[in-house]
Amino acid sequence: MLHYDGTMIDTVLQAIAEPRRREIMWLIHGVERSSGEIASFFNVSRPAVSQRIRVLEDPGQVTVRSVGTRRMYTCRQEGLAELRQYLEAFWDERLLLLRQAAEAEKRRSTDANTPGRRGR
Repeated sequence: MLHYDGTMIDTVLQAIAEPRRREIMWLIHGVERSSGEIASFFNVSRPAVSQRIRVLEDPGQVTVRSVGTRRMYTCRQEGLAELRQYLEAFWDERLLLLRQAAEAEKRRSTDANTPGRRGR
């Protein structure tokens, strides 16, 4: 049974709602980058990028590792797990209904093509 934690899901959705924050997540997906390196992909200041990263850090979408004076960021895939589970619950329900409809159609088709069962 899926446990719905609306607060966490809302926080994650708010964090990834802004397009530039989603771009940042793509940039650090599987790659560790400094804020300066991330900022180099955008036409905004480093503080503006750092602020966006902080918004992603709060709900656990980003991890930070200090290397000397630099802070290295990477996307934390587990940070989206609860949101993914929440969304998949809707998808699973729809897939079940689709499978049931396909199986019912197959039964009807088989019954229609079985000798002695036509016209029922």
